[in-house]
Amino acid sequence: MLLLDIPVVPALTGLVLGVVILVAYYYVKTRMVDQKLEAARKEADDIRERANKDAAQLKKERLLEAKDEIFQLKMETENEFKEKKKELAVHEKNLLHKENGLNRRDDQICRREKELATKENQLIAREVRIKEDETKIRELRKLQEQKLEHIAAMTREEAKQHLIQMFEEEAKRDATQLVKQIEDDARFRASNAAKKVIATAIQRCAADHVVETTVSVVDLPNDEMKGRIIGREGRNIRALETATGVDLIVDDTPEAVILSGYDPYRREIAKLAIEALISDGRIHPARIEEVVEKVRAEMEQRVLEIGEQAAFELGIHDFHPEIMRLLGRLNYRSSYGQNVLQHSKEVAYIAAAMAQEIKANDKVARRAALIHDIGKAVDREVEGTHTQLGCELARKYGEKEDVIHCIEAHHFDVDFQSVEAVLVQAADAISAARPGARREILESYIKRLEKLENIADSFSGVAKAFALQAGREIRVMVESDKIADEQAFWLAKDLTKKIESDLQYPGQIKVTVIRERRFIEYAK
Repeated sequence: MLLLDIPVVPALTGLVLGVVILVAYYYVKTRMVDQKLEAARKEADDIRERANKDAAQLKKERLLEAKDEIFQLKMETENEFKEKKKELAVHEKNLLHKENGLNRRDDQICRREKELATKENQLIAREVRIKEDETKIRELRKLQEQKLEHIAAMTREEAKQHLIQMFEEEAKRDATQLVKQIEDDARFRASNAAKKVIATAIQRCAADHVVETTVSVVDLPNDEMKGRIIGREGRNIRALETATGVDLIVDDTPEAVILSGYDPYRREIAKLAIEALISDGRIHPARIEEVVEKVRAEMEQRVLEIGEQAAFELGIHDFHPEIMRLLGRLNYRSSYGQNVLQHSKEVAYIAAAMAQEIKANDKVARRAALIHDIGKAVDREVEGTHTQLGCELARKYGEKEDVIHCIEAHHFDVDFQSVEAVLVQAADAISAARPGARREILESYIKRLEKLENIADSFSGVAKAFALQAGREIRVMVESDKIADEQAFWLAKDLTKKIESDLQYPGQIKVTVIRERRFIEYAK
């Protein structure tokens, strides 16, 4: 029993010691865990405290940012409110202005209604008086008819039959005259049929030649410009035709307007005026008249430059400036379809060449040949043949007698007294006789138009007259202070009779008499 107890004690002691160690270890471990937990709690408290401080700081910053944003929005809202308030004030002012305008308009309408009511009453009263006057007039007419029947010793039906008989006789006389005119025209056509057939066969393009000589084309930037040239109700095109004396044809030709007129000088003025108006952009009647007058002034300078150029080409430098201006005018004059300036230069070259060949005075021949047709520059404005007018102009502007004699003799009006005169006449005949140089039909056509305008100009009170539509129409502008409306009517009648008696023409001619009055004031 004692043997058994001795080894147990150490075992128990070891066991107890192990338990003690285990308890001590557990206590130490527990103490360490508590310390770590305490440290963790402190660290958590520190983190929480720092987090609270950071949150407070962040909250404070966010609050400041929110306050700034709120302040900015407030300022923007206030500015927008002020702008809206200004706009509302402007709208309110406009509405007040419109309201005042409507009130004034309402007052005007009320006054107009009162005036219309007054006029209506006046019209009713006037209508009553007119009915009474009509009744009186019918009674007076009946009495007059009875008195006329008594005085004329015939009834109304008998007077009507008498008038019908008179009209029938007058119509028969007119018909007889028309038949005679047709017969004369037929004889004239028959006697010249062969010549016209031959001329047409040789020329073949005579009609085209007339078109080229009497028509100019103005190019337009676009087709919309045609409407601006025509103007509202055609007022612009009428103003252009009246100012220039040229007929404007606006047809389907794309981007072009055709100018028709027998006078090349007028056509050139009209062409330059239209081009200036298109470039300027302002197209209305007042501007048209202003531009046409300006172009007329510029054309005088232009013809002078053309004349100077022609004299320079011939080596002549001492012509009087007026002679050079008249030479330039010849560029817009044709004779039998031949440009007179080109013809004069050609004659000068030929005459000078022949004079050099026979040892004659080529300077005199060249000088006289260049101005031998100078009278054609004014023969449409002054009475006399172009030869007589040319001699007068040459003498007036200081040309020598040997030059004047060449001009005077180039159509055999006087006997030749110098070799140079013979050479000028021969050169003139050569230039005119070369194939294709001249067209007799065109010259007779232009002379007919000139005579038509001269007939209109011969009447008193006529300011300007323009032959248009290839001589099928003549427009006559009269002076309003000399010709009244009734006189304009009778002027058209008298002019028609004068044309019928003095001019031969195919078809019919439309006579238009225009009487215009203008009242102009200037606001200063």
